[in-house]
Amino acid sequence: MTIPDVHVRSAASALPGPALDNAALARRLGMDPLWEQWVDVFIGTRSRHLALDLESGELTVPLVDLAEEAGRRALTAAGITAGDVDAIVLATATPDRLMPATVNVVADRLGIDGVRSFQLQSGCSGAVQALDVAQQILRSGSGRTVLVLGGDVIARFFDVGADLRKAAPAELVNYVLFGDAAGAAVLSVEPGPGSATVRGLFTRLVGLGREPGAVLEWFGPADRYTDRPAASEDYKAIEEHVPRMTEEVLAELLDTVGWKPEDVDLLLPPQLSGRMTRLISDRLALPRAVDVSCVDDTGNCGNAIVFLQLERALAGPLGPGRRAVGVSIESSKWLKAGFALEGN
Repeated sequence: MTIPDVHVRSAASALPGPALDNAALARRLGMDPLWEQWVDVFIGTRSRHLALDLESGELTVPLVDLAEEAGRRALTAAGITAGDVDAIVLATATPDRLMPATVNVVADRLGIDGVRSFQLQSGCSGAVQALDVAQQILRSGSGRTVLVLGGDVIARFFDVGADLRKAAPAELVNYVLFGDAAGAAVLSVEPGPGSATVRGLFTRLVGLGREPGAVLEWFGPADRYTDRPAASEDYKAIEEHVPRMTEEVLAELLDTVGWKPEDVDLLLPPQLSGRMTRLISDRLALPRAVDVSCVDDTGNCGNAIVFLQLERALAGPLGPGRRAVGVSIESSKWLKAGFALEGN
């Protein structure tokens, strides 16, 4: 059996509310100007979008709303309807509920039914894991079109009533790094206008014996009063391991697809923070590659970030014959993932 090529027909995104810059965030959290300067210099992320009312602490936009919007936009951009979709896959670390699965609620809203549906519980690399699941469906011949979604509402773990001046760095850094969003892509065995062919894609768990670099708790009635922080981030461990893991992913991707560093036109680097993204890109030293990055303006949007990058790449830079590589690193239990695309 001939294995068909897989094409990314479209990508789209959805962001909640207006951008929140560092000055506004510092004022709301009661932090002094020195903290704001620290964010600007050492984190490098300028703004983010939050699905949370910072005054009341109430969630204003659930993940299902964002995923529905992104999915609808992706379908429209690909020129297909809900009836053309053979499977739907969602990656998220922050589903709206444990059940029903958010992916199934999104499918219902989009009018998708009678198909396979999958929800992957994962951090940033979950976006590539979802793309991998879609690719396997298409290459097996059991479907022709898959809608892939990724998104997170990380602000639901923020405690805006806490005195953050007393918070541990592992907890405080989350208020700076993350934003909320959802993204979507349509993968198909048939190319379309402005599409890109998947030349390589892999995900791999490499966390054996390693302590988690990031933790999101899920509290129920029995442990809702625990003193554990709802979200924590070992930023020093991330700074240490992510750049090296990114180099490993890039080397494996280039070896798999037979490209040289000078063959790469676009780099979609990990999007933890503005400063770290720039450091990683400089370290990779791809001689011709232009970065496709959005973290400065959106923050790290977890499972949405790869789709935000794909949307920007497909909008123009990834033209016919041009080549792109993307890297995603998950620090929760250390997963590395990457993909290589060539414009049609």
